[in-house]
Amino acid sequence: MIYSVTVKFNKDFIEVNEEEKRILVGVRSKPIKGKANSELIKKISEHFGIPTSNIRIVSGMKSTSKLIEIIKGF
Repeated sequence: MIYSVTVKFNKDFIEVNEEEKRILVGVRSKPIKGKANSELIKKISEHFGIPTSNIRIVSGMKSTSKLIEIIKGF
């Protein structure tokens, strides 16, 4: 499943709109050396109850707007 993700910095929240396939995530980590992306993936994995290995950033590695792919288990 592909989701459109918007990242907000210096915040700590996650909002998921399943109908529109959109996720809004607040991260505390700074966007240095992938720390913010790691926190983003961790928050999304906790929300959906899946391992971090089931989430990958498809595009937007260095942007606040990203496309991610979530592979849900059976």
